Amino acid sequence: MAEKEVLLTKEGLEKLEAELDNLKNVKRLEVAQRIKIAIGFGDLSENSEYEDAKNEQAMVEGQIVELENKIRHARVIENQASKGRVSIGSTVRLLHIAKNVEMEYTIVGSTESDPNQLRISNESPVGAAIIGHKKGDVVKVAAPKGTLEYKILAIH
Repeated sequence: MAEKEVLLTKEGLEKLEAELDNLKNVKRLEVAQRIKIAIGFGDLSENSEYEDAKNEQAMVEGQIVELENKIRHARVIENQASKGRVSIGSTVRLLHIAKNVEMEYTIVGSTESDPNQLRISNESPVGAAIIGHKKGDVVKVAAPKGTLEYKILAIH
């Protein structure tokens, strides 16, 4: 089965690589040390510290595999804002036409999305609608309560 390509900004890839490095070189060693200490407590069949450490080890190893997979299938997307088009990596100022409210988002791959930090996925309804458009374009976004219209005011 073909793996899904993971679209990332350069910064997003660097963040995943740093997280992977931390898991492999810090967290993995910490958990191994916890297991070693727990083994010293004796009977493993009733040793909750050992069980907790082994569970944490399984979780860390799972995270490592997941991050390695994402990095292996990563495609770094260069920001096309200099070409006047919205792309992954672009920061876009939008006008919600009906509400006359401006908002600014950075478009990122789904792995990097964090709406609380105004980083929306290229796969989100707004992100998907504005990708490829240029300043001045009005885009329509299908939403549960109807169609929303946004005007692209600026692309950085």
